[in-house]
Amino acid sequence: MNLFFINTFIAFGYTGVQGQFNMSGLAVGYFLGYAALWVTQPLYGPSRYFYRVPKALGLMAFFLLELVYSNLQVLWAVITPGQISRPGIVGVPLTARSDLEILLVANLISLTPGTLSVDLSDDRRILFVHVMFLDDPNRFREGIKTGLEKRVLEVTR
Repeated sequence: MNLFFINTFIAFGYTGVQGQFNMSGLAVGYFLGYAALWVTQPLYGPSRYFYRVPKALGLMAFFLLELVYSNLQVLWAVITPGQISRPGIVGVPLTARSDLEILLVANLISLTPGTLSVDLSDDRRILFVHVMFLDDPNRFREGIKTGLEKRVLEVTR
């Protein structure tokens, strides 16, 4: 976690020196800081930070693609006449065990249009999700397990 703070400090330092206090300047500074820390890695030993940052970027890219796809699917349902949604509630067995892992999975599901995390079982092993377009419950479960949950666990573990 210390490397994250060092990288953030480098990113803010870069934006201050460049006078670019915007997201693009911060992103460039963060990338340069990451590269500098990666090159100097032998000075402070191996760290999971260099594994987690690419995985976190992959999670963000995956979520953004899912967000765009879900928005288009809901948009299509809204602009077409008639009822094309097939709502249902699906129990998704979770591999996630910690509060943070369950929170991230449930909230990322709820942020995606057309899906909503409804409840968590008492033993915290099954997350119940309301799905607006449910064709195949097993395919939906598998999509959550191999897509979103897998990526969240790669970042948090």
